[in-house]
Amino acid sequence: MVENGDNLLAARGLRKSYPRASRAESRGARFLAVDGVDLDVRAGETLAIVGESGCGKTTLARILLRLIEPDAGEIRFGGRDLLKLSASELRAARRDLQMVFQDPFASLNPRMRVGAIVEEPLAIHEPALRAVQRGERAAAMLERVGLDRSATQRFPHEFSGGQRQRIGIARALILRPRLIVADEPVSALDVSVGAQVLLLLQELQREFGLTYLFISHSLPVVAQIASRIGVMRQGKLVELGETQQVLARPRAAYTQALLAAVPQIA
Repeated sequence: MVENGDNLLAARGLRKSYPRASRAESRGARFLAVDGVDLDVRAGETLAIVGESGCGKTTLARILLRLIEPDAGEIRFGGRDLLKLSASELRAARRDLQMVFQDPFASLNPRMRVGAIVEEPLAIHEPALRAVQRGERAAAMLERVGLDRSATQRFPHEFSGGQRQRIGIARALILRPRLIVADEPVSALDVSVGAQVLLLLQELQREFGLTYLFISHSLPVVAQIASRIGVMRQGKLVELGETQQVLARPRAAYTQALLAAVPQIA
């Protein structure tokens, strides 16, 4: 059961702080990375969270996946309170919550063959599958993201950045999750390669009925893929709306300033 109509994920009052790094600050002072964020993610949409580096968007994404524990707040996914799940319940829930990481070079184990990397979630969540079945599903998923089946026997260093990101996408998709968090998935890629990856993500969304939370610092990128855009500044969500509204009629002064820096957005 999904709460609030078509909302797949709902977060309320999320807060996360860290000790300030500077010794010049008073003892005990803390930096609010995420400051009272309320957020709903609708089933089947692409909600983009955009903002400058250090605004808290990646921290927010990791909190929503429970890779980081919040100081306060509530997260509900498919009607369940994620923050109250036991370790075993959270492990089971993770098959529906997957992530595509920013750095396609650091996110893949260099000592593992690509087939083993893509199969790994199956080994964890579907241990009854025979090895040959896992291998077949991994090879099929690699084909679906645009790589040859022979990729299963090769190592990550043998692939380009764009190809490595496709491997990361295949790994995230192998369990057929309901929500994928994509954390700056094209920022480390050349523009043309990044555009191809964005098109692939859109194709996969239609084919598998995926919901995306897409993290980016680039309004031109999110303009291509997002159905809604949330704008973060200093840990707060300062604007949230349909893509066309945010790009054409932004309400927040900060959003207006971001758009002024990229006048080519239509």
